[in-house]
Amino acid sequence: MLKIIGNVGVVACTIGGYALAGGHLMVLYQPLEVLIILGSAMMAYLIANSPHVIKASLADVKNIFKKDKYSKQEYLELLSMLFTVFKMARTKGWLALEQHIETPEESEIFQQFPSFSGDHHSVVFLTDYLRIISLGSENPHELEALMDEEIDTMREEKDHSSHAVQIMADGMPALGIVAAVLGVIHTMGSISEPPEVLGKMIGGALVGTFLGVWMSYGFIAPVANAIKERNDAEMKYFSCIKICILAFLQGAAPQVAVEFGRKVLLHDARPTFLEVEEATQAVTIPT
Repeated sequence: MLKIIGNVGVVACTIGGYALAGGHLMVLYQPLEVLIILGSAMMAYLIANSPHVIKASLADVKNIFKKDKYSKQEYLELLSMLFTVFKMARTKGWLALEQHIETPEESEIFQQFPSFSGDHHSVVFLTDYLRIISLGSENPHELEALMDEEIDTMREEKDHSSHAVQIMADGMPALGIVAAVLGVIHTMGSISEPPEVLGKMIGGALVGTFLGVWMSYGFIAPVANAIKERNDAEMKYFSCIKICILAFLQGAAPQVAVEFGRKVLLHDARPTFLEVEEATQAVTIPT
């Protein structure tokens, strides 16, 4: 909702201020200038990016108008699930988790937590490291290096879409100048026209510069920043998993291990200590 209000506000403030200053609104109606600027920007975007990045960018643009993927409730569920895994590993050993790791879609543990089990990437991330640990690699420093490398790779991949949209935004002011220059060229070809006609043509040409800067800084660049902010927030989910696993491997009790993970969460999505304690006490440990 805030994104929609912001977009409407940009239009209202710009056009409203221009109109209140006595500007002629019809001068701003230059569809061919929009075609040159926005059309060229979109074609350059297609040239610069792979099909994978284009698809991811379109999906990310849609996602910024949706609620956050991971809210407090999703993190409560994640921490409760990790507590269950650690409790079972502590009482029954890592081998007891083998069936849950190999077939997570059938796991009694993961089925208790539908938000987590429905997130394919998160399930794969967790079960891969649980599998490595169950095979005997319990050195927390080695696992931390591997996890950091994987999370960095995931973050780099996610940054491609926001970077692509930002590059598009950066080019639009220059494309606005191109549209303005083309308008001036067109005007010079009609130099014999009376001043009132030339005035409209020059005004229309200058609108190109305005549109390029306005669309870039008013719409496209904020979208790129919103995509990056959302993706960065989503990466906290994987960082939380990492911190919890490492804390448990270093000897922390299950309840303490999930508390380590809770502390790295952003404040707007971080549950309280008591909320986590209540949620973990309510879980069922498979027999």
